[in-house]
Amino acid sequence: MRILVFNCGSSSLKFRLFAAGRNGLRSDPLLGGVVERIGMPEARLDTWRAGRPDAARNLPVADHDAALHAVLDWLDGEGVLARAGAIHAVGHRIVHGGEEFRRATALDEDTARKIAAYNELAPLHNPVNLQVYAAARRRLPRARQVAVFDTAFHHTLPARAYLYGLPWAWREKERIRRYGFHGISHGCLMRRYAALRRQPPESFKLITCHLGNGCSICAIDRGKSVDTTMGFTPLEGLIMGSRSGDIGPGTLLYILKHFRMTPGEAEARLNHESGMAGIAGVAGDMRELLRAIRSGNQRALLAVEAFCYRIALTIGAYHGVLGGADAVIFSGGIGEHAPEVRARVCGLLPALLPSIDQSANANAIGKAARLSAAGNKPEVWVIPTDEERGIAEETLACLQRAES
Repeated sequence: MRILVFNCGSSSLKFRLFAAGRNGLRSDPLLGGVVERIGMPEARLDTWRAGRPDAARNLPVADHDAALHAVLDWLDGEGVLARAGAIHAVGHRIVHGGEEFRRATALDEDTARKIAAYNELAPLHNPVNLQVYAAARRRLPRARQVAVFDTAFHHTLPARAYLYGLPWAWREKERIRRYGFHGISHGCLMRRYAALRRQPPESFKLITCHLGNGCSICAIDRGKSVDTTMGFTPLEGLIMGSRSGDIGPGTLLYILKHFRMTPGEAEARLNHESGMAGIAGVAGDMRELLRAIRSGNQRALLAVEAFCYRIALTIGAYHGVLGGADAVIFSGGIGEHAPEVRARVCGLLPALLPSIDQSANANAIGKAARLSAAGNKPEVWVIPTDEERGIAEETLACLQRAES
């Protein structure tokens, strides 16, 4: 069986092709790639096969539909689609599944309509997730489509963690509650750490930090998510690349009143012009911010300091809620590739994370590595996330449930 995975962000589309059998995925992905900067003049497609990179090429794609067709055209050129039934299943990352979808689910038109009901809660992701599904269904009509939800991992949150202090009728009618996101990544990190320690996930209490353009932290108690920073939408929580993260409701009301914004205008500003980008006045990409700091940009320094402080504050709180943790894990584009950020965060928690090996930290770029000294608890790790493998695993499990 071959499983094609699509993991699309607001302006990107990652894909991987896996071989699978009854006992799971057979090995590393056969091939993959990413379309980046979708809708922009500098959009490009990077591909690889059997671990060997292919030439990157500019690809003027207007939207995710066009990006998916470009990917499938490349796969066709590589001979992957030459045989009927070459792709048996397609797994799609869906960001928001609300309270209804608690595990991977067969994706058809009825399911797509139900998912679309949550588009307003994840406006940067759910609509393009469904756009990719519709295009995949047209191009691969024989393949079984499966939805894998970012919110599903967090359905174990206790009520005390997911409730807001709002009128109960709002919760009952509109399902206003904290849902949490990046669940595919947090679950992947939990399983990867357990595999490295050669014990089941239920053996550990973990604090997993998914730090990229979007950021969230999760408290995992013996295999279950018990708290996480994102809430009703992916806008809540930590300061992010261009997203504000937490602001008080009074602050939002003041913004709407004094800047005379519509809710839609405020939503756009909070999603696209806030976070580290808003503080620094330059792009919210961590690489650019660190370069700006080295050039003496004080606002960039403030942005990174505020970003790291919120992360440290949350790690400390989750350590308390868990009654101690076995490990703090950094992942995501920033967590895996920015040693300066990891060092800053750990430096803000001298009583909790007293010692990380600076040499190990500097060398841990995009690979699994323990940063803390032997015997220290909690351990500090860098573990690359692998959302595409997680999507493939859940897609296979969904197909096997349907056949049993």
